[in-house]
Amino acid sequence: MPPTTIAIDGPAASGKSTIAELLARRLGYLYFDTGVMYRAVTWAALARKIPLDDEAAVTRLATELHIEVLPPTAEDGRRYTVLADGEDITWAIRSPEVDANVSRVSAYPGVRSAMVPQQRRIAAQGPVIMVGRDIGTVVLPDADVKLYLDATVEERARRRWLEMQARGEHAEYGPVLASMRRRDEIDSHRAVSPLRAAHDAIVLDTTGKSIEEVLGEAEQLIERVLRDKGCLLTTTDPG
Repeated sequence: MPPTTIAIDGPAASGKSTIAELLARRLGYLYFDTGVMYRAVTWAALARKIPLDDEAAVTRLATELHIEVLPPTAEDGRRYTVLADGEDITWAIRSPEVDANVSRVSAYPGVRSAMVPQQRRIAAQGPVIMVGRDIGTVVLPDADVKLYLDATVEERARRRWLEMQARGEHAEYGPVLASMRRRDEIDSHRAVSPLRAAHDAIVLDTTGKSIEEVLGEAEQLIERVLRDKGCLLTTTDPG
């Protein structure tokens, strides 16, 4: 039996989304980055001028907002298309303002409660590689394979900074690093679903490694876990 659920967790810019997308393509699995759902709620709250410190209002928004995550609908480098009440916000949710506030929004228990059932429903529909910060610990605690990708905060800030520059955004490394450190602090110490590796997750340090190197290591780790469970890993994309 092939696995049906692979959970990949880790802090911001650890490489988890890139690796998960490549693995999903190679294995023929659905790629689902749950972080876009929290980013969508954050973007919508900012756009509608809902005070982000008003937990009740933000939670109400999360329960009412219709979020869709679709395969890419434009050839502009996107990995998926995100719609909020029908509006394409794929790149809008990657703005520095959303970056600076998404951890606060995602820490609200009501917001997480609104998102988790939707995430589990998607996972139940078929083979999926699900990416986030609490997939292996909360959303899919019984996932067939659990990986936790990490890197130094300096390395992760550099990656985010280069990503922003590639999109033509003006950004300086110092503020990006400071924002990354603040986000790590919030994510790791929130009362509900704090960022941490599941007890049975395999930790993979991506610092200083190329995408190809991390992808190769991830595949080897997954194959090892599946061998131990008597499962086979098949690929649909030889590249």
